[in-house]
Amino acid sequence: MSGATGAPSAVRPQPRFASVVIDVDSTLAGIEGIDRLAARRGPEVAARVAALTDRAMRGEIPLESVYAERLALIRPTWDEIDALAQEYLASIAPGAAASLAALRGACVQIAVVSGGLREAILPLARRLYIPPECVFAVSVSFNDRGEYVEIDASSPLTTQRGKEIIVRTLALSAPVLAVGDGATDLAMKPAVDAFAAYTGFVRREAVVSAADFEIDSFARLTALVLPS
Repeated sequence: MSGATGAPSAVRPQPRFASVVIDVDSTLAGIEGIDRLAARRGPEVAARVAALTDRAMRGEIPLESVYAERLALIRPTWDEIDALAQEYLASIAPGAAASLAALRGACVQIAVVSGGLREAILPLARRLYIPPECVFAVSVSFNDRGEYVEIDASSPLTTQRGKEIIVRTLALSAPVLAVGDGATDLAMKPAVDAFAAYTGFVRREAVVSAADFEIDSFARLTALVLPS
């Protein structure tokens, strides 16, 4: 209307990052899934697997040297994978759902890239409205009795630099931010524009020191990606 004097509507700032790639274990959820499966095999197996996981996440040993070994020790059944899926749902990071909803509302692309087991992670992704085609993890096969057969050993995600390989194949809008807690997450850094070390569950100094940002909550992730 001619002569209108109403105040102009606020212009929302553009997101700092057009895409966000997020880890699962100790980032989107407060557990290490394979370690939880190992705990079902008694204290000796649990301690051995947890030590291998921790050394790989600290970057002391390459993931490919321990990935298959951990699963061969555990040999999880389908029922145990289903139980692990429920553990993931019960341990979603505080504020994660609201943060991802805010990112989606700003048209930020979201992808999940994990060295965890895809069948256990998919229910978590559904809860957070992340479609299956945006979830990249290691598949497990079972026989008709629900017994473990093998992992997809061809997946790059069973290797130390596998997340970098996967991210380079994705059609993500730039700039891209990667978020995670471990050395295998930090490996994404050459394939993205920035890396944020997530310390809401565990702090690994070698990862934090090499990161572009440190965030200890999903509220801080929202603030990093969506400037006020």
